[in-house]
Amino acid sequence: MSSYLETTKNVYKKAAESPDVGLCCTTTPVWQLPGLSIPKVMLDMNYGCGSTVHPRDLVNDPTVLYVGVGGGMELLQFSYFSRKQGGVVGLDVVPEMLAASERNFKEAEQQNDWFSSDFIDLREGDALNLPVEDSSIDVAAQNCLFNIFTTEDLKIALAEMYRVLKPNGRLVLSDPICDQAMPEELKNDEELRALCLSGALPLSEYIKLITDAGFGTVEIRAKRPYRILDPKHYNTSQRIFIESVEVCAIKDPMPSDGPCVFTGKAAIYFGDEEYFDDKKGHVLMPNQPLAVCDKTAKALADLKREDIYISESTYFYDGGGCC
Repeated sequence: MSSYLETTKNVYKKAAESPDVGLCCTTTPVWQLPGLSIPKVMLDMNYGCGSTVHPRDLVNDPTVLYVGVGGGMELLQFSYFSRKQGGVVGLDVVPEMLAASERNFKEAEQQNDWFSSDFIDLREGDALNLPVEDSSIDVAAQNCLFNIFTTEDLKIALAEMYRVLKPNGRLVLSDPICDQAMPEELKNDEELRALCLSGALPLSEYIKLITDAGFGTVEIRAKRPYRILDPKHYNTSQRIFIESVEVCAIKDPMPSDGPCVFTGKAAIYFGDEEYFDDKKGHVLMPNQPLAVCDKTAKALADLKREDIYISESTYFYDGGGCC
């Protein structure tokens, strides 16, 4: 095992044995769902920077894989939508974290009459070599884990997620990102990498790694302020701004002209005709915004029409798009 991965394992071994409320700072409100009660210990062990639980991904009784179980909160949330034996597979490389989750699920059973611990299949395993069959998972997820990896390991982890997903399956990710240059001293600080800080990549690089793994559609669902690394407290000469991002990558066939990446852009037609049809599958009705991927936004902008407006990226996309 690489030394940085060993450091990471030790950090989360301690966090499993003694919940560390300040270890991460989740930027997404915890889902409040009818009949769902989350034990306080799970909230205290919510070691993520966002959320990977999106109800619209979780229809039709999906089989879910969650890598890096933490205290089990997102596993419990996923099982709310997949109430079947082994419907949610929870994977972690830290045995102590798996044991803590198992204890927490017993408490969750006491608070939720619909929940059974056998809904969740806990497995010890590595994100770089998933103990999961090919094309067996509907929704795979990870929260604040992949930014810990070096670029070469991240490529392997993404390829593994792609392997286990069914066709049209979804990979939901939440990670810190940073569009500033991260100093090498911080990049190589194993403790900071384990704490989900100095491994943060620029968003464009993060998305390219995902699409290079074969995912034909990528949705940016949220981008929020996360942390500051400042010269007073960290080995950096400038203040570094880190954001958290929530992304869904879909195992769609790769389009011949490249992936569809939705960053929250919209096109609005305000001309005099009944509608505008670009003859490529995109029909714009008058003054009705249509969410468009960045590729389509550029193609429409290149037409240089005065009656089509293309918005800037909002980095929030919630379906209803062009492709």
